Amino acid sequence: MTDFYPSDQYGFARMLSDAERAALLRLRAVLDTHVRPVLADHWERGEFPESIVAPLIELDMMRPAEVLAAGEQVRGLFGGFRNFELARVDASVVTFYNAQSGLFRTTVNLGGSPEQAAELDPRIASYEYKGVFALTEPDHGSDIAGGLDTAATFEPGADGGHWIINGAKRWIGGAAQADVLAVFARDTADGKVKCFLVPTDAPGLKLSKIERKTSLRIMQNADIELVDVTVPETARLANINSFADVAACLRNMRSDVAWIAAGAAAGAYEAALKYVTERHQFGKPLASFQLIQEKLATMLTNVTASLAMVTSLTQAQDEGIYKDENSAMAKMFTARMLRETAALAREVCGGNGIVLDYDVARFHADAEAIYSYEGTDEINALILGRAITGIGAFR
Repeated sequence: MTDFYPSDQYGFARMLSDAERAALLRLRAVLDTHVRPVLADHWERGEFPESIVAPLIELDMMRPAEVLAAGEQVRGLFGGFRNFELARVDASVVTFYNAQSGLFRTTVNLGGSPEQAAELDPRIASYEYKGVFALTEPDHGSDIAGGLDTAATFEPGADGGHWIINGAKRWIGGAAQADVLAVFARDTADGKVKCFLVPTDAPGLKLSKIERKTSLRIMQNADIELVDVTVPETARLANINSFADVAACLRNMRSDVAWIAAGAAAGAYEAALKYVTERHQFGKPLASFQLIQEKLATMLTNVTASLAMVTSLTQAQDEGIYKDENSAMAKMFTARMLRETAALAREVCGGNGIVLDYDVARFHADAEAIYSYEGTDEINALILGRAITGIGAFR
């Protein structure tokens, strides 16, 4: 199956069914037709290409027709390769898509009551109900578990009561395009973390685009202010009542990001391979030089190792084997491999490695954001270290 992905040296895609591969090929066609051609210009301007949204939504990749028609369930493995397929084209595009299909959908399905999940999941899958995950704050990133400052106060009433939310969130990708924000806030009564579906047009809520980014420029990240924002009790996700519940969501999200890192590494490698094959120096293709081939071999090995890890992790998750340390290890390792692979890809392209026309520059810059989001390298190392030693070293 190495012909399905040029960078899938061990043929992990052979684990996909024919129906799953057919759905991914349909996705690939839309990416090649509607997405690739507009990336460089929008990346340079720091704008999201709104024209790609409708074609991506129409694919219905959270409920792929081919898979359902074959009588198969939509597996985690398919979701992983869907992220891989998107990420090998562009890191911002997969981050945008995964904000809905991964972060927000996971939050509702794991954090909501059975009734909430049953009502909202079909609307989330169809993009009728768009949402994003709002946890990180201006003053709290890696220490968010103990430092969450956004507060929610409950006021009882005959209608079931409502919550008043005050605080701020930062780096919330896709917020301006969402209907609701899944806002995590600390209950002022019991100090526990809870989650609320807050409409983006709610009075007291302000969105501001983060400007001057050097990574994920296409992705529109937002600063969010919440001043006396009021939501009903029915807007609270019933099964998130502590940070341990939030961590259960993050466990799944890290595995999604590990697939994204693997896919972005594949995209950087494939772009570099195309360049050195076509580019001639000293009268022959760059690809014919020993120094270039050594770097290509390293890049392909990085991608292969990352694919091996995320495939195994997802299979374990599909079997119901969930461990914080396993998803933390995968995110930590694949992000490191992405960073190294993107740097090598830029290196073999020489000066053209910083020019958007050859794609490598996007992956090189965007790798830095993936390296940090959904758990920095250090935080994921500490999660793994806690599992190894039985001692938490976060503080």
